[in-house]
Amino acid sequence: MLTVKMLKPYYIKADGDYVRVILAYQYFALFINEKVYQFVPTKEKEIRINRRTQKVENIDALFAFQKGKDVIQVAMSELVSIPDFLLQLNEIAKPYYMDESIEEDTDSKNENAIIIGELEYENIKRLIDKALDERDKDTFDKLVKQL
Repeated sequence: MLTVKMLKPYYIKADGDYVRVILAYQYFALFINEKVYQFVPTKEKEIRINRRTQKVENIDALFAFQKGKDVIQVAMSELVSIPDFLLQLNEIAKPYYMDESIEEDTDSKNENAIIIGELEYENIKRLIDKALDERDKDTFDKLVKQL
């Protein structure tokens, strides 16, 4: 039976696509068969999370845990099956996730700008028609330059 005793990052590194939670001695411990095992960075020492999907990417990674001379390797696939591990990991990485609403806001602002541009263009065309009807050459020339 696996449970998380402690999960604290040594440091966190975020790039364009991933949040990397770097682990070190004394920052990550598990209860394995009711005994506390400390993380040792022999093989893997980072958890890589996709910033957009918020999912752990290095699912095939093996982490080593030690109690005295006894060393146990635990796969990331086994760790992500522990609800408490996922909750703690999510809290650690949450400030680094991509905000979907920001991307949606940008998209809607772009759409709005396109619509406004089209409306302005149509309005200038109507004003040109009005200038032609009123035989106002100066206004007509100014408006044509704006197209």
